[in-house]
Amino acid sequence: MSLPAISHYGTEYTRAEHTLPGEGLPWLKRMRADAMARFTEEGFPTTKDEAWKYTNVAEIEKRPFQCMLPVNSKTIDASPWFLHGKSQRLTFIDGRYAPALSQVIVGLGGVTVTSIADLLVRKPQRAEPWIKALTTPFANLNTAFLGDGAFIEIDEDTDLKEPIHLLYISTTANLATHTRNIIVAGAKAQAIIVEQYLGLSEDATFTNAVTQLFLGPGSCLEHCKLQQESQRAFHIATIEAYQSEASTFTSHSLSLGAALARHDISSRFDGPHCSATLNGLYVVGGQQHVDHHTQIDHASPHGTSREFYRGILDDHSRAVFSGRVMVQKAGQQTDASQINNNLLLSAGSEVDTRPQLEIYADDVKCSHGATIGQLDDNMLFYLRARGIDEDLARTMLIHAFARELLNRLPFDMLREQVEMVLIERMPSKKHIKDLL
Repeated sequence: MSLPAISHYGTEYTRAEHTLPGEGLPWLKRMRADAMARFTEEGFPTTKDEAWKYTNVAEIEKRPFQCMLPVNSKTIDASPWFLHGKSQRLTFIDGRYAPALSQVIVGLGGVTVTSIADLLVRKPQRAEPWIKALTTPFANLNTAFLGDGAFIEIDEDTDLKEPIHLLYISTTANLATHTRNIIVAGAKAQAIIVEQYLGLSEDATFTNAVTQLFLGPGSCLEHCKLQQESQRAFHIATIEAYQSEASTFTSHSLSLGAALARHDISSRFDGPHCSATLNGLYVVGGQQHVDHHTQIDHASPHGTSREFYRGILDDHSRAVFSGRVMVQKAGQQTDASQINNNLLLSAGSEVDTRPQLEIYADDVKCSHGATIGQLDDNMLFYLRARGIDEDLARTMLIHAFARELLNRLPFDMLREQVEMVLIERMPSKKHIKDLL
């Protein structure tokens, strides 16, 4: 890491540390200081690091992003992105909680929905067990500048019928936001969480988000991450799930925006009979770069995991997929599979895909695979022969490729929202909405 970058983030930390929520809490102050010390020593990752071999973050490093959050949130109309109905919603503008744009249902039994900043002021003892320091480079920065985010706790045996929507909107140029989401599900609890990132500024912004999910025995969490920030934004995300016995975790990662996006998604089976499904769809063009790194740690027996990732690339865009399934010695009778399919729409686009298995048990069923290809000429000819023009034919085939992942989303409103974003980037919008 360059000395100017070290100096910049050190200065930003000195400016911000006394304004961060919970700055008077000794345990949090110590955690932040330790994280900043690690970051100062280790810095940003480089392409010499195996995990970052295909993703260069030098553009983030050389930009002097401000890390001190604005005092006042801007007034904007965020209603076009609201999930309508009875969904609870926390909205954050430039990393700060915006109560006027949020919808928290007071008195709703079985669930706590609040901002971490508020919780650290009102009930810090409730947050302390769940705010954990991670040691990856960007997670160090996140912990050092941890300012706000969502805290969701679902009581045991609670089945939330409506999704909880976390909406993050970036509006200020050259601002870095380091948000932390904590989601805790009690035994046999069930919930759907939608985490959405938007960018209204056409200038560069930097989102560095960490989401940690703690699943109690027999619980079921479905997490939908929708990233559609501006084409000049930088988005780094860490999602970690910790699964207790017989819990079920489903992740949907939808990456549609940003100049550079990196998603690290992992789950650890800390009890038998756990299940995890990781789904992903990324659609990039221009000079966009998207990177998904996944890891499922079968640390206990009788676990099941599935990974389905699909990418659509155009122009001179680039995608990276690295999926690692680790089966530890205790992970007997594991059933795991992963597949990564990629569709290249141009000669200038590129994919680096590395599905991986690391197995230390002897009674397992594991598989992995990857494909990279272009639109099928025979299918195009079939559609053209029936009077469909070339652009619309290509659009139909691209949409069909993405549809399998879209169909996995848990409710129609989210699926329709993603489809509309996808259609806007198709070669032809002619009649395609009527064909859905």
